[in-house]
Amino acid sequence: MTPETQQTHRIGSLRFRTITTYGPAGTTFLLVHGIGMSHRYLARLHRSLTARGTVISVDLPGFGGLPKPGRDVDIAEMADGLAALLDRIRAEVIATGPVVLVGQSMGTQWMVELAARRPDLAQAVVLIGPVADERRRTVLQQAGLLAVDTVREPPRANALVFADYLRCGPLWYLAQLRHMLGYRIENRITRVQVPVLVLRGSRDPIASRAWCRRLSAAADGAALIEIPSRVHNVQHTAAGAVASAIRDFCAARLAGQVQEGDG
Repeated sequence: MTPETQQTHRIGSLRFRTITTYGPAGTTFLLVHGIGMSHRYLARLHRSLTARGTVISVDLPGFGGLPKPGRDVDIAEMADGLAALLDRIRAEVIATGPVVLVGQSMGTQWMVELAARRPDLAQAVVLIGPVADERRRTVLQQAGLLAVDTVREPPRANALVFADYLRCGPLWYLAQLRHMLGYRIENRITRVQVPVLVLRGSRDPIASRAWCRRLSAAADGAALIEIPSRVHNVQHTAAGAVASAIRDFCAARLAGQVQEGDG
């Protein structure tokens, strides 16, 4: 059985949880959930990636049953917390070197900000269902898109999502929603210096094809991949296909980096 550990970490006043599965030597993946969620809806992708390397899923402060910070925490501070977390654990878990940052939904914003602020920590960035479309950044627009996505998701996926929403609670959700809608990911992604993969379900109403194309064009040489017939939580409903896309992307884009490092 693949060894797995779960730990809670205090970074200043923030508490994070990590679930780590140790895979073969090589690539390490850091998975970060979206608004209201936890590592639970990343679990299938987590398992699928362990054949490639070590996988670390993170629960952010206030999510997944972790304590709320009791104050506002914006995207920059959350990214700094993640950077401090990585600095602390990578000597133990990863030994040395940067990791592949994988975010879903609002998790894409935290990952882009982390990569922009600490390029030394990022080997590549994978954005699954990135938010928020620059043309749809009001609460009503996002609520409407979420409603459409909910109708298209399978019942078990919806049950998982809404159970985590309840654990998060409305106050922390709304506080983070304000930051999500105000974050200009299309500007910050231009500061990312490593390979970027934008990935979406082909029927995702939240991360539309047009938006993902604009976002990938803003990054330097980003790739865009669509998983057919899936919607926003594609990492849960098509974990194998998403993992394969990530593995192929890393194999193609990081081969030169690995060869340089080996030399």
